[in-house]
Amino acid sequence: MSDFVNMLHDPFTELSFILMFLTIIFLFGICIGSFLNVVIIRLPMEKPEDRSLTKRASHCMTCGTKIRPIDLIPVFSWIFLRGKCHSCGEKISARYPVVEALNGLLYVLTFWVLDINAKAIITCVLMSLLIVIAFMDWDTQEIDLVIVGLILVLAVPAALFTDDVTLIHRIIGAFAISLPFFIIGEVSRPFIRKRYGEDFRGIEVGDTALMFAAGALLGTQAVIVSAFVGIIAAAIGGIISKVITKDSKFAFGPYLSIGIAVAMLWGNEIASWYISLLTVQPQ
Repeated sequence: MSDFVNMLHDPFTELSFILMFLTIIFLFGICIGSFLNVVIIRLPMEKPEDRSLTKRASHCMTCGTKIRPIDLIPVFSWIFLRGKCHSCGEKISARYPVVEALNGLLYVLTFWVLDINAKAIITCVLMSLLIVIAFMDWDTQEIDLVIVGLILVLAVPAALFTDDVTLIHRIIGAFAISLPFFIIGEVSRPFIRKRYGEDFRGIEVGDTALMFAAGALLGTQAVIVSAFVGIIAAAIGGIISKVITKDSKFAFGPYLSIGIAVAMLWGNEIASWYISLLTVQPQ
């Protein structure tokens, strides 16, 4: 249990302070989530001018009307507008407030679990990057390598300002899952081409790169946990997707992102718990 959670049981700690702090974190998180929506929509666009994250003002995707500042309040504007454009009345996707609220809730969960420290700040950045990867991959079945590169960069401050993972475990972690993923992708490619007539891999390069970056950030034990959680989630999600769409191909990135998020918060604890089960001596 983190020191932050223990504060709730401290008679000298005002509950109002805890609630105020978490509220501020949530509001900050949904504001960042609003920007994540822009990234998710614009980065995959074909034209370079459409991919700009700063030059173009937010506008209705149907009528093109510039969105008023009052309508840009994360989560709440969508609720007040009842999910419709103020100009043309066209429905606004519920995914916008979902992304914003998800980012805010993940920020709150991160500080709740990890306490107020450098790892919590790094983890919040990671959560935002994982949201971008998950939703972009869901839309396009492609993982942006620039976003993956930012996750890899996070391994530097993590190594400098946290001490829960050694440098050697970060190096091993980078290859622990990514190397098997790369081999599976290479081996599966000719079989898929022969059977389905399509040139793609069982595990794509973007998924492999994501696990390389995640391994450098998480370390050996936690990245193995992330892969395990991600694969289980993908198996369940894949079955549901195939029943609905009748298509065997689906985005792997969202499920790997779930696994990485879980491992960042609880990965080493889960690994230690599992190892303890294997080492329990019979009575």
